[in-house]
Amino acid sequence: MTALFALATSVLWGLADFGGGLLTRRTPALTVVVVSQSIAVVVLGVIVVATGAWHEAGHQLWYAVGAGVVGPVAMLSFYKALALGPMGVVSPLGSLGVAVPVGVGLVLGERPGLLQFAGIGVAVVGIVLAGGPELRGPAVQRQAILLTLTAAFGFGAVMALIAEASTTLTGLFLALFVQRVTNVTVGGAALYASVQRGGRALPEDGGMKVVVSSLPALAFVGLADVAANGTYSIAAQTGPVTVAAVLANLYPVVTVLAALLLLRERLRLVQAAGAGLALVGTVLLASG
Repeated sequence: MTALFALATSVLWGLADFGGGLLTRRTPALTVVVVSQSIAVVVLGVIVVATGAWHEAGHQLWYAVGAGVVGPVAMLSFYKALALGPMGVVSPLGSLGVAVPVGVGLVLGERPGLLQFAGIGVAVVGIVLAGGPELRGPAVQRQAILLTLTAAFGFGAVMALIAEASTTLTGLFLALFVQRVTNVTVGGAALYASVQRGGRALPEDGGMKVVVSSLPALAFVGLADVAANGTYSIAAQTGPVTVAAVLANLYPVVTVLAALLLLRERLRLVQAAGAGLALVGTVLLASG
């Protein structure tokens, strides 16, 4: 069950990243974050009211608030690092955030079996290679590395925090709602500050019309991200966090495959090798 929910998480996150990447080609990244998460807030708000999930309010919701604060910071750091590039270095390094929830699991006393330890190592190597790391080319700016590591730590922290934010299904709905409200608040403040400094909130070509026409895609990105957080929380609660975190972090493989199938991008040899290793690691983790 843990492997199933964790793999569902990787598919959802991978597709959300793919959709978000396409949207940010025309629309400012912060606008994509704020609008997509605002749609998620509305949907989750309806679910919370319909299920009476507000009765689950408790001290654990502070974990959701923490995840909501860290998430936009990590995402913004990641986008800035991608802008500095090279993407072939930044993208795989961003997936190293898996070390945070895995480390938390080990500290809490989880001890994966031999096969699972092997699977963790193989899968992590596969995840990094699937991003297509650039082994040659110009030196990477120190700022890009620092931003990428900040993003990686943030992504891993969100996984660790959201796993602790609820213990029941209705409580999970409330935790995700609180996380998204915090996301929108922090992201909205960052967007406002960016506009005050002369940044853009709308695309240069098309303006608001582009955002309105992109609402279905924005809704998909926001809701897929929410669903991924939900499935990861369930995976982390039903089995070892060390296993759930690694399997959930296979999402770069999904993003690469989506680009291959939908955009007809060519898969580099190192990416193909990474995808294969990630698959082998998945089998080892599931069988362990």
